[in-house]
Amino acid sequence: MESEDDDPIIQELDVYLAKSLAEKLYLFQYPIRPSLMNYDGVPHLSARIKPKQQKVELDLAINTMSPNYCRSKGEQIALNVDGTCNDETSTYSSKLMDKQTFSSIQAAGNTSRYAVGYYRKGEIHVTPLHGILQLRPSFTYLDKADSKHREREAANDAAGDSSQDEGEDDVKQVTVRFSRPETEQAKQRRAQSYEFLQKKQAEESWVHLHYCGIKDSRSEHEKQYLLCQNQTMSENQELMKSSSEYLQMLMPPSVQEEAEKPVAPSNVLSMAQLRTLPLADQIKILMKNVKVIPFANLMGLMAAGTESIAVLRCIQQVAMLVQGNWVVKSDVVYPKESSSPHSGVSSEVLCRGRDFVMWKFTQDRWVVRKEVATVTKLCQEDVKDFLDHMAIPRINKGWEFMLPFDEDFMKKHPDVVQRQSMLWKGIQSKLDKVFSLSTEDAMSKKMETSSEASSTVITGDQVLNLARAKAKENKARLEKDLQKKKELTKLTSSVTVVADVHIKEEPMSDESMDTSTYESFNNGMVNGVHTDENSKESVNGEKDPVTKELVAFVESTFRRQYVLTMNELKRLFNLHLASLPPGHILFSGISDKMLQETVLNSGCKQIMVPFPPQSTATPEEQKVFALWTSGDTYDKERQTLLELFSKVHRMRRNAIQTRMSQEFGESLSKPQLDKVLKDCCVCYGSMWYLKGTVQS
Repeated sequence: MESEDDDPIIQELDVYLAKSLAEKLYLFQYPIRPSLMNYDGVPHLSARIKPKQQKVELDLAINTMSPNYCRSKGEQIALNVDGTCNDETSTYSSKLMDKQTFSSIQAAGNTSRYAVGYYRKGEIHVTPLHGILQLRPSFTYLDKADSKHREREAANDAAGDSSQDEGEDDVKQVTVRFSRPETEQAKQRRAQSYEFLQKKQAEESWVHLHYCGIKDSRSEHEKQYLLCQNQTMSENQELMKSSSEYLQMLMPPSVQEEAEKPVAPSNVLSMAQLRTLPLADQIKILMKNVKVIPFANLMGLMAAGTESIAVLRCIQQVAMLVQGNWVVKSDVVYPKESSSPHSGVSSEVLCRGRDFVMWKFTQDRWVVRKEVATVTKLCQEDVKDFLDHMAIPRINKGWEFMLPFDEDFMKKHPDVVQRQSMLWKGIQSKLDKVFSLSTEDAMSKKMETSSEASSTVITGDQVLNLARAKAKENKARLEKDLQKKKELTKLTSSVTVVADVHIKEEPMSDESMDTSTYESFNNGMVNGVHTDENSKESVNGEKDPVTKELVAFVESTFRRQYVLTMNELKRLFNLHLASLPPGHILFSGISDKMLQETVLNSGCKQIMVPFPPQSTATPEEQKVFALWTSGDTYDKERQTLLELFSKVHRMRRNAIQTRMSQEFGESLSKPQLDKVLKDCCVCYGSMWYLKGTVQS
């Protein structure tokens, strides 16, 4: 009674339930800032709605006269979005960013507890809400600006390459495919796919709405519907409840609330909510989101005091070990009765294809997408999804596993590694039955064997050991050959020349290393294994046949390529060696130093390209050589272009054209510039690089 005296009832109000707008009333939540007001403090607003989806977009005018508004930025954004044209499709008709778009999302799933109250003359009129929409800033204009930028870049590239393609036949390979009849099950899966639903939602057209201000006569008229039209007791029976019933309506049982809560977070993970779940569910949800994770990082996400043994026991139920890291299992990513959003194939087929990709990464760091698509017979989009889960694309190399090999985990948990190895053997046997992997592996091994002759890197110690072993096997033949070549042995006392094998007797160093071996091995030897530089000069001091052959190779190569990195030059030299017959004089061994000196003595020059600090290029990839004087009419233009790239790593075409025009004036035509760029540079995206210097 004392508390009631402290808080007396001042006034009693009648409450009426208005239903005129019960199925039409929405509550919009959107920010009102001074920059979104006109001069009267009222927002300029236009709206549109998709009724079936209950999706609303509002365009709020921006006060461009505000001192806080940057006019130059507004003009630049409008130019990026709409370009120079001004038509009905333009987002900003005033060529100025003068509005901001807000797009709606459902703020509350259940709006039955919410209502709008209208107080008038001692009465409260309550109207139930049909929906609550929260409007957030929409940045679709940035997507439009990006698409415009890509279109302009594509047009510029097409215009720049048109002169290069002039006179050449444009021959393109065309793949013809015939679609199979779609089954009813495939149609149902396609109708449930995310892509189909997005397309269906996009098909619904916007209905433009007319905005009425607060003081508008139409607003005043519609506001009257917030009042109960018939205030008789018969129309308000829903409010005629007992005290207990009324209290239950205000505060429903908590069981209902618990039933409405999701079992686990879906898209956005809350660590606080996640740690309330069992350990197995925590790990499953984490792996489903991250796809690939090292064990140390996974332990860092667990609550303090979680034992690693328990985590290991749970992780093996939802993930597989690949290169010491854990990759989520395919059946977790593609559960039963799901299908591909791209092709509509079943989850069973997707799991087999993804397991094949995971198995390939247990064999190698690199995977080629075309090879996966050929074996699995899946579309490129599905294969790309597999690879995006666990790999990173590298230019001209393929897809590399995204995490480094975790050697620490492999050493600490050999029992887990052994168990996972047995599981992979079982998966491999299943994949072998489906994809005939034994045949594919035999073909790939055969191709690798045939390509080893031009791509395998052999160390100097291996070459020396092979040469010595071969010498011991053919001791008798070597003794006869040694007698025939005693005169040559006296001139080159530091080297014992035996048939086609040079065995160095002095200790080997980084600058001088033996490169000889038996003939069948010579054809597969790569450049980079050093030998004695003095053995390349004859007694008379003239160029010996080896030097002449090397000079001829360098000159012919640079007249075709103009710009080469040391790494690319060595690769081409290896291919050249592979095409030569056994016993050719170039198999006597060519060092990196000798190859580089030959390049510099053949009219070439090293271009000191300033690679960025974060560049991953190797030292050999950063050594760039260019043919400085070729004798044609484009030498000066090429030299000017090369000097530009000695100052910057990359340039836009318009910047190159400006610099070249300053140097040569109007005498430099567009076809001439295209010819010089084609000789020395390569275009990647919107930027131009010297050949071989593009970094992914």
